[in-house]
Amino acid sequence: MKKELSIYIHIPFCYSKCYYCDFNSSTVDENIEEYIVYLKKEIDLYEETLKDYKLTTIFFGGGTPSFIDEKYIVEVLEHIYSKIDTSELIEVTVESNPKTLSLEKLQAYKKARVNRISLGVQTLDDHLLKSIGRAHTADDFYKTYELLKHCGFENINADVMFNLPGQQKSELIDTLDKMTNLDIPHISLYSLSIEEGTPFYDMERKGEISLSSEDTEREMYHSSIEFLKNKGYSQYEISNFAKPGYDCVHNLTYWKLKPYIGLGVSAHSNIDSLRYGNVQDFKSYFKNIDEHKLPIDEETKETIDLDMEIAEYIMLGLRLNEGIDKKKFKDRYHIDIVDIFNEKLEKFKKDGLIYENKTTLKLTDKGLDICNVIFMEILPDK
Repeated sequence: MKKELSIYIHIPFCYSKCYYCDFNSSTVDENIEEYIVYLKKEIDLYEETLKDYKLTTIFFGGGTPSFIDEKYIVEVLEHIYSKIDTSELIEVTVESNPKTLSLEKLQAYKKARVNRISLGVQTLDDHLLKSIGRAHTADDFYKTYELLKHCGFENINADVMFNLPGQQKSELIDTLDKMTNLDIPHISLYSLSIEEGTPFYDMERKGEISLSSEDTEREMYHSSIEFLKNKGYSQYEISNFAKPGYDCVHNLTYWKLKPYIGLGVSAHSNIDSLRYGNVQDFKSYFKNIDEHKLPIDEETKETIDLDMEIAEYIMLGLRLNEGIDKKKFKDRYHIDIVDIFNEKLEKFKKDGLIYENKTTLKLTDKGLDICNVIFMEILPDK
């Protein structure tokens, strides 16, 4: 019986670089055609592996996949389809900037079985959009959303960012209000974190920008949760909210520790108890593939032993609103989850961080707020 597999494809090209972005991406586009050729060669290197799997989801991330010509997305998809069983393929996502989509592009996507578009909106306040280096405007988003509906795309996600420099809670709620009034079925909500190597990092060090206090950031988050809940959205994961039937199946692959392969520079894979990342730069990526080798950064290679896998399964499962099904855990690992936790579980329960009933373990609202602290305690000692 074939196992389920998801595929992530990294497209490291962008219309412009946002001030907060630390992803592996480039605004220089002369490598695009060559890069697509090598992506297909990398797929060929996985050909024997793919025969043992059935494909369930594909996700194009970046960068901005919608920045490149639609023919390249179609080429990559058709090449994948020729190598693996797609009879149970249920979700194909393309991350997009609202400024980069067109009727022709969306029609080509749809023919190639793309059925989910993820829009990097961040905010619908033009002043804030400009201040974080986004290339689009609120009007670009509205026009793109109308175009998506016109082309028959129903499964749409909007990324929203909060805790932006100078952002007020009322501006965040206003963005969510406008989006929910459009009945967007999925919203991802992320708090800005400033990473080294980004323009925002330098600006913060110079005192040119500052983020809100932790209390204000938490107030924004909790107000957003309450607002979206009242609008009929379910918080199925710490940062993700959906109308019924619109949970992101691909991301659930990660959170439920199912196998996936990452293609392209800096993409990550987790398959057959092995986790690894690809090399970061084009030159090394091309060189490895020319030598008929997977373009793996050997320093990232890690064999996942049973203790680590169990710890990660618990941590990722607790990110989900549904929590961890105790029976499914025992079926997978042949041990009761409460035996894994031992005294830690009692401590978490006593502190009001974890809720347990006969079938499930899940974080409480209080636990969600300090989940990283809980996860650090769950990790096995090395």
